[in-house]
Amino acid sequence: MQKDYVPYGSDVSPGTYACVDCGHEYSNQAKTSMPPCPQIRKTPHTRHGWKTLTGQGDAAIDPYPEKANKPVGIKKAATLSSTSKK
Repeated sequence: MQKDYVPYGSDVSPGTYACVDCGHEYSNQAKTSMPPCPQIRKTPHTRHGWKTLTGQGDAAIDPYPEKANKPVGIKKAATLSSTSKK
């Protein structure tokens, strides 16, 4: 069984995918970690995933469930606390 929705960070088979938020199409070979949409900084993205257009998509049971739903390549900005002044 193929999942239609593939969250960022999922491993996928080769195929073509469309961003569920903006429709941007992405074709790839097999990936161990599906990247975020390259348009994520240009338009609002709330669902953070891809729709499978061609190929097998994501496995019904993700072999790397700890990676699923974690945006890839987006790091939290470091902040300085007011108590750390020297």
